[in-house]
Amino acid sequence: MATDLIELKNLGKTSVQWLNAVGIRDKETLEQIGSVEAYRKIKTRGFKVSKVLLYALEGALLDAHWNQLDPDLKAKLIKEAENNGQRQPEN
Repeated sequence: MATDLIELKNLGKTSVQWLNAVGIRDKETLEQIGSVEAYRKIKTRGFKVSKVLLYALEGALLDAHWNQLDPDLKAKLIKEAENNGQRQPEN
């Protein structure tokens, strides 16, 4: 059974509406697409978003509040989002 997005940490009514608008309607789809690509789809759609949305999406997948994400992870997410979603090689 698909998990409703509204049940996930960090996601509220507006962010769920944005996800739905880009075709992401459940946790399983969000997991498949990933937080960076979901963020990029929302941003490309023209919604005014901040990097906090990116952190919130990742936190939703990790079941953690976005503010508790490691600063290095946040920096990695931003770098991926700015590089058109291409994964950065591990060091």
